[in-house]
Amino acid sequence: MHAESGLEKATWTDADFEVMGWHDCRVHAVSIGIRDDGFPWSRVLLDLDYIVRWVDPAYGRRHFSFWITPATLVFDEAWDITGQLDPMNDLLEIADLHRLAPPDDKPDPLWHVEGQNFDLRLRAPAFTQYLRKSPILSTKAQYLTQTERGGLGFAERSFS
Repeated sequence: MHAESGLEKATWTDADFEVMGWHDCRVHAVSIGIRDDGFPWSRVLLDLDYIVRWVDPAYGRRHFSFWITPATLVFDEAWDITGQLDPMNDLLEIADLHRLAPPDDKPDPLWHVEGQNFDLRLRAPAFTQYLRKSPILSTKAQYLTQTERGGLGFAERSFS
């Protein structure tokens, strides 16, 4: 799919959870709303810069490089959504995404998006993550500029 970055596919799901990682992924926007088809469940969408691969520093260098792509992370049929924003001295960045066992007799796992300056928890049966553009090599930061990423977006289609 994208040999330079090692990316094998552009659409990921909760079935891929164990091989994915969101550490240091910048969140640019969050949407919480209902589906267009009138289905009664909520949807939670995150517009983020997904780090496809961390590249070790070249010999004699101290800093990593990163293969990054704009992505839409979608939790359909979301419920029991809670969150917190801390005082904003910096932008939102994910520390980790946790899939926790259900705390009750309902089957849906508890998803915990643990972040720098924010915390989001929700129940949903699954997620889908769409990588919207080919990965870009960044040698300066762990996020893309608005120009590099094509602005904000929640498109639910992957690049081909």
